[in-house]
Amino acid sequence: MRSRSTRSSPTATVRHRPSPEVTQAWAPTTRAIHRLRDRMDPNGRTAMTYRVGVIGGGQLARMMIAPAVELGVEIRVLAEQEGMAAALAASAVGDYRDADTVLAFAREVDVVTFDHEHVPQQVLRALVDAGVAVHPGPDALRYAQDKLLMRTRLQEMGMPQPDWAAVTGPDELGAFLDSHGGRAVVKTPRGGYDGKGVRVVSSPDGAADWFTALAEDAGGGALLVEELVEFTRELAQQVARTPSGAVRAYPVVETVQRDGVCAEVLAPAPGASARLAATAAEVGERIAEGLGVTGMLAVELFETADDRILVNELAMRPHNSGHWSQDGAVTSQFEQHLRAVLDLPLGDTSPVAPWSVMINILGGPSEGGLSERFAAAMAQHPAARIHTYGKQPRPGRKVGHVNAFGADLDDVVYDARAAAAFFQD
Repeated sequence: MRSRSTRSSPTATVRHRPSPEVTQAWAPTTRAIHRLRDRMDPNGRTAMTYRVGVIGGGQLARMMIAPAVELGVEIRVLAEQEGMAAALAASAVGDYRDADTVLAFAREVDVVTFDHEHVPQQVLRALVDAGVAVHPGPDALRYAQDKLLMRTRLQEMGMPQPDWAAVTGPDELGAFLDSHGGRAVVKTPRGGYDGKGVRVVSSPDGAADWFTALAEDAGGGALLVEELVEFTRELAQQVARTPSGAVRAYPVVETVQRDGVCAEVLAPAPGASARLAATAAEVGERIAEGLGVTGMLAVELFETADDRILVNELAMRPHNSGHWSQDGAVTSQFEQHLRAVLDLPLGDTSPVAPWSVMINILGGPSEGGLSERFAAAMAQHPAARIHTYGKQPRPGRKVGHVNAFGADLDDVVYDARAAAAFFQD
């Protein structure tokens, strides 16, 4: 895929007219601006500022709090339960699957956005029908919620992706395996993340329990099967898009996965050619525009030995692959997400140093809490930036991350890894 000749760099800003897919989502934003004007005093000063409601109380919502404070934005969170990572801003606790609960929360804010993509479509539609500004909207989120819909739409758009098929039973899976070297990746279309709902199989028996579950489901359905891509590494491209159509891309990054979970991110992707970087940015921007995404979009990619990229997964929210930007970019993904959903001018995505590295803290210490390790980590690595999520340590759980940045990649990697190691036994 060729990059557009009009782009001066992979991080250029491009203005577009709103696509038909986002017109409905844009109109409630206008109403939100009108509500803000209604709160002005006679001298034109606002009695209140923008109010952003985040559905989901996890670490992504938590990391939106600091930039919201800096921007003068009031942030409110609908948490699933007490004591979650974003408890500092949790103004309500309730079930995000219940329309009445979500509508009651949404009435107190100007725009609704998300910590995750699991809010049911009927709840999202109820918000839109009630005139709530929802970003990203239901028409976009359905492609992040259902991998079969995603694959179908990306194929219609001509996006590069692995060979794939929808399979409803063992015979269809067997036929796909026979035509793709005897091994393939099987995914549940909905609900999987961090390696969950994903299996590499070499026979139909590898997905027998999933087919049984489909047969027992009155609604039926299919599994997604994809070719097992021989990739050289995994990349991620982040893009921000506003309801009015402004788009800005971050540098493409390399992600390192362990046991299906992101462990490290190197920004920008080492050794990425200018052509690859431009192509990744173009793919991200075209997907954001084609699906009508508003807010942050993360496109997970495979890079192949012949320098191609293939789309693996999508996330329509701030994403683990963008945590480096908290300290390594002029505008963090969390501030950018708030800017985007409020239809404010997007921030500069340029790196502040030649290299940034993010290391996830997975699991945490086997005894004691994270706070007991801070002093030693800070003393040994004063340039490392430590971010924790207010979660109790548990094997495999994302409980924090460490960022480092600088001029020498080896030094930055060492600093980030060594600082993170203080929090793991």
